Amino acid sequence: MAQGVTSIGPYRAVIFDMDGVIVDSEPRHERAFREVVKDIGFEGKHSLRFAEYVGRTDRVLWEDFVQAHRPPQSLDALLDMKRRKVLEIFRTEQPLFEGLPELVESLAARIPLALASGSERPIVEEVLSWGDLRRFFKVTLSGSDITKGKPEPDIFLKTAALLGIDPPDCVVIEDSRPGVAAARAAGMRVIAITNTHPAGELGEATLVVSDYGQLCQVLAGREDADLGRPFPLK
Repeated sequence: MAQGVTSIGPYRAVIFDMDGVIVDSEPRHERAFREVVKDIGFEGKHSLRFAEYVGRTDRVLWEDFVQAHRPPQSLDALLDMKRRKVLEIFRTEQPLFEGLPELVESLAARIPLALASGSERPIVEEVLSWGDLRRFFKVTLSGSDITKGKPEPDIFLKTAALLGIDPPDCVVIEDSRPGVAAARAAGMRVIAITNTHPAGELGEATLVVSDYGQLCQVLAGREDADLGRPFPLK
């Protein structure tokens, strides 16, 4: 793994994770989880550590909760409670990372973009509605569209197939350990941004960057296979 700002070589598509990359959502997901746990009477009485589920689907989190604690609510009911709380928080705060919309807009004018998120489809659609971000992504996949979530590679492989681009020609932008592992298992290069984990915990990534300025520079270093020249951003 290389750290800092450098080139990652030729690529034909960029696939963005959403939580922790497009939207500053991880602390808000944790807040919603804690609120649900409190509402159902398990505050301070459960064994799950939310940090261990960053980058994984809500379904995995609540399946483990149900298995460990047997609450009276069904799995689907708990998922719905968490979803409602997250959507309420998101709609109030709209916590997009600064500089991300401009980066996405600039990239989309030059190369196919996709979004591959472990979040459920209603949450993905909410985020994509902010500033009409949806128009920049040719393909969007959510945790609702796959069976096996990250760290399995399924969501990235399906995204590449829908783009019509071979996995090795894709670059993934991720923030979590499961996401990085999934992208590498799919045979893709992955740039990890340290929004959620420190660089030392993202050792499987092709590159690690600390902010969107560095990410912009790395993506701008793409060598265009057809034109033989740098791929500049606006």
